[in-house]
Amino acid sequence: MRYLTDRKRATGLGSAKSGVHHFWAMKVSSVALLILVPLFVFTFGAALGGSYEEVTAYYARPFPAIVAALTIAVSMMHFKDGVQTLIEDYVHGDLQKFLLIGMICLSYAMAAVGVFAVVKLAL
Repeated sequence: MRYLTDRKRATGLGSAKSGVHHFWAMKVSSVALLILVPLFVFTFGAALGGSYEEVTAYYARPFPAIVAALTIAVSMMHFKDGVQTLIEDYVHGDLQKFLLIGMICLSYAMAAVGVFAVVKLAL
């Protein structure tokens, strides 16, 4: 192992074999949120203060519903990756496994409920 170059060590992905993938997943979701959050703010702001019928009619259009659903889904996956990094860095032992499982279940549940709410509102 000591004769490997830095590049060869980097392509081995380290001891966990997932560091580069996790890094790129965080970067891609950050860039996606950089685009989605302003779009969500502008589309949500247009519906803000309207009656139930107006909001339902607004989200029945495809663009606001797709932006809202994508923002919820991508933000929950970004949340999952970020909290996973925090837990792996600062918690150890069985508590780490318990918190990782709980956090993953919570983030997927929040994403599912949010996207379901947007779909229910849109249909």
